[in-house]
Amino acid sequence: MRPRLIPFSLVALLAGCAVGPNYHRPDTQAPASFRGQAAPDDRSLADQAWWDIYRDPVLTNLIKQSLAHGYDARIAAARVEQARAIAMEARGQLFPSIGYAGNAFRGRNTISGSANPNGTGTTTDAFDGYLAAAWEPDIWGRLRRLDEAARDQYLGTAEAQRGVMLSLVTDVASDYFQLLELDEELAISHQASDSFGQTLQLFSQRLQGGIASRLETSSAAAAQAAAAAQIPGLERQVAMTENQLSVLLGRNPGPIGRGSPLSAHAAAPDVPAGLPSALLERRPDVRVAEYAAETTNAQIGATIGSFLPRIGLSAILGGVSQNLQDVALRKNSLWSVGAQVTGPIFQAGTLRGEYLQTKAAWELAKLQYEQAALGAFADVADALVTRQKLGEARVEQEQEVASYQEAAAVALERYKSGLIGYYELLQTQQQLYPAEAALAQTRRDELISVIQLYKALGGGWNLKDPAAWLGN
Repeated sequence: MRPRLIPFSLVALLAGCAVGPNYHRPDTQAPASFRGQAAPDDRSLADQAWWDIYRDPVLTNLIKQSLAHGYDARIAAARVEQARAIAMEARGQLFPSIGYAGNAFRGRNTISGSANPNGTGTTTDAFDGYLAAAWEPDIWGRLRRLDEAARDQYLGTAEAQRGVMLSLVTDVASDYFQLLELDEELAISHQASDSFGQTLQLFSQRLQGGIASRLETSSAAAAQAAAAAQIPGLERQVAMTENQLSVLLGRNPGPIGRGSPLSAHAAAPDVPAGLPSALLERRPDVRVAEYAAETTNAQIGATIGSFLPRIGLSAILGGVSQNLQDVALRKNSLWSVGAQVTGPIFQAGTLRGEYLQTKAAWELAKLQYEQAALGAFADVADALVTRQKLGEARVEQEQEVASYQEAAAVALERYKSGLIGYYELLQTQQQLYPAEAALAQTRRDELISVIQLYKALGGGWNLKDPAAWLGN
């Protein structure tokens, strides 16, 4: 190799490397299967698009409105654009910058002016124009590490946007099912009030006939009033839930349309959770935590690069003349090329402090990533056992309600026949309606548990483009 080529070869060799550690994902020790999972299965509920899970057309339309017009989604999109611009700015430092400048002067005894022998100056003009270029060769990889850190921040922001959209989908669906459950409870309360009213009418007729006492009518009136007292509270909850949904949709509070009743929504019978190792690639919050760890890892290299010399190259090409029309003439041309080397000698611990700070930030980000992964495994396990146990409870409650309905019908007939007293009739009715309300709440919770499992699994992970969340 010729001696004069050695420096260029050395620069090229160094340019292929970047100071600082390369990123390696921290070990999370993912379990072989989730707790509560029957058996490991590579299929996952998260592989489905949200509209394949929520098949109510009204709910589908509400979710699309929240994703398109809700402020949470729009704020998240703005943050992504901001992070994209920051990454673009960091990327631009890797390339030469080229600019231009032009100046026009008129003055007396200026640098470009002249003086006559008598010492009185003359007024002169001066013009110049030039192109300037500057570049910092990234020999140590400092700028590449900064670019890597900015890119990871952008990718983390994009994952955070996906997390916001997933939360919107689950929040709208949860509120919608809450609304349907309140509708059912409200219908049960109206039914209870009407039923106790009919019982009161029956008792009143028997009182007038002399075969019942005032105790029976008073007890029936109290039961009717108690049932009617539930109605205003439920109507208040309905209105507040509608207002909450309206905010998620990005519109003023108002009524929300309904689709199928709560009882028509059956929880998915087969809910595969997938593999725990795949969760690390699908959960938005885990991905955000990992990109944060990658960012801090790249910043370590950037701080190491601050200890090393920085080389700057510059060049200027243009012309200067006292006459504007002569600036472009060859004889008036100007040019220069230069190089500059700067580096630290004594910084009183500033650079070392920055380096130790980034090292500590990396350790913190690594722990936060491991914590996020562990929390994700726990969320899935919680959702699995919640759905399983709610399903078991629903089956028993359905049997309970069916038995109470039969008992209430039999008690009414037996009371009319004089075989039982008023107490037994009121007792069966007072047991029936709370059981029906409890069943409605369990059905709601079971549906929401599937929603929470979908969220815990990072549902919609394959919808990379925000427009894909709208089904476009």
